[in-house]
Amino acid sequence: MTENKTKANNKSVIAFLDSIEDEEKRREAHVLRELFKNITHEPAVMWGESIVGFGSYHYKYDSGREGDMCITGFSPRKANFSIYIMSGFSNQQELLKQLGPHKTGKACLYVKRLSNIDIDVLSEMIRSSYLHYKNKHSQ
Repeated sequence: MTENKTKANNKSVIAFLDSIEDEEKRREAHVLRELFKNITHEPAVMWGESIVGFGSYHYKYDSGREGDMCITGFSPRKANFSIYIMSGFSNQQELLKQLGPHKTGKACLYVKRLSNIDIDVLSEMIRSSYLHYKNKHSQ
């Protein structure tokens, strides 16, 4: 069985964010870091090379594969911010309609710029997903 490459590490979140070349994306990444910190009350931790994560949970699949992952977080990718909404979007449809320009994957929300979306709506999406996972995995 292959080992999960996305693990928490001791690399500096601030140094990682400060290394973002695009000035606006760098500034917005720091805004996201503060937003997540204020919502989760968890420290920002690097997961792998490019994910800024908050909180963690242990998972175990029926296949026997298991590991740890952040409860929520983001990655400042070149084209978009990938924002990890681990609970998915089935219960977030009304919020998605209010958010502004975005795309979604299974548990990823993709936004080009924070300035294009409603930060209060994003905050509620992060908060509800974080609390869902925190409660689910604290039992």
